[in-house]
Amino acid sequence: MHSAQVLSDGSCIRWVEIPGVEPALVFVHGLGASSAPYFAPATAHPALAGRRTLMIDMLGFGISDRPAGLAYTLEEHADALAAALDQAAVGAADVVAHSMGGAVAVTLATRHPHLVGRLVLVDANLDPLPPPQAKRPGSSGIAVYRTEQEFLDHGWNETMDFIGPFWAATMRLAGPEALYRSATNLLRGTVPTMRENLEKLPIPRTFLYPAGDGPRADAESLTASGVSIVGIPDCGHNIMVDNPDGFAKAVAEALNERSVACPAAPAAPGPVRG
Repeated sequence: MHSAQVLSDGSCIRWVEIPGVEPALVFVHGLGASSAPYFAPATAHPALAGRRTLMIDMLGFGISDRPAGLAYTLEEHADALAAALDQAAVGAADVVAHSMGGAVAVTLATRHPHLVGRLVLVDANLDPLPPPQAKRPGSSGIAVYRTEQEFLDHGWNETMDFIGPFWAATMRLAGPEALYRSATNLLRGTVPTMRENLEKLPIPRTFLYPAGDGPRADAESLTASGVSIVGIPDCGHNIMVDNPDGFAKAVAEALNERSVACPAAPAAPGPVRG
């Protein structure tokens, strides 16, 4: 395990690192998750093995510290991640980021372009969303609690019961304040939006999504801005867990710049992600 102090109060980001050839391959988890449990099988896949690999946990989650004074905006997550990657001397890394981690990775590439050479988003959040009206999995299920205190008083326990044992296994490592603030800030997004920033990035970009969700309504606009759209079969939102073989091969292909964009087709937006 490696660590880097990223805040003046001494708070550290930590990661599991596998030595190998550069450029570094950096994996970033989603809301309430931790990178090593979600990405370790893919990092051992022959398509990706041999690379210097960092499975990094954002502040508030997994093995990283959980500072109570942080607002946990996407910008703060990105800046803290940048401080860790700078100290790790990764250079222009290949960043693979899932769900909320994808929103943070887009923000990272926008604010700290020297750190991201290529970007692979895994069913990532790209747009702000209105306040939720009912509980459901993902960031919206947490943000349904109107205040942080309401979430701390009973929302944390209700959320843990609602999401099931798999997600709860890593979510229980998160700081409750970090979880709530990250979820609500994810719904607010950034200005410009993550989508607008993604479309402007001058680096190779790929967006992986579950093929079972059907054609993406935004495929035409993303491909027009140079983003490759790749559907992965036999998986849900947690692509790397449900189909690690297909995921690893798709990531390797994206990083070799051989991804082929799928044709655009009208479709309803996919489900809310966390």
